[in-house]
Amino acid sequence: ISSLWSSAPETSECQYDPTNPKVNPLNPEGLKPCCACPQTKSARDGCFLKYGPEADENCKELVQNHLACMRSLGFKI
Repeated sequence: ISSLWSSAPETSECQYDPTNPKVNPLNPEGLKPCCACPQTKSARDGCFLKYGPEADENCKELVQNHLACMRSLGFKI
């Protein structure tokens, strides 16, 4: 019964980590979400700054492009 209390769950090896190239071959550089897809991220952010409250409607395509880029690197967003 002591083994039930002392053993740590082995979930760390089974968890999906998009920044780990061994687990996610789509991201061989191990980029973190903040550093991935800088071109689409800056275009999206610029659009939001430009349009403010109307950004939801005016920036849809840029947001979709950024989501597609992030997903292509294995990020689940």
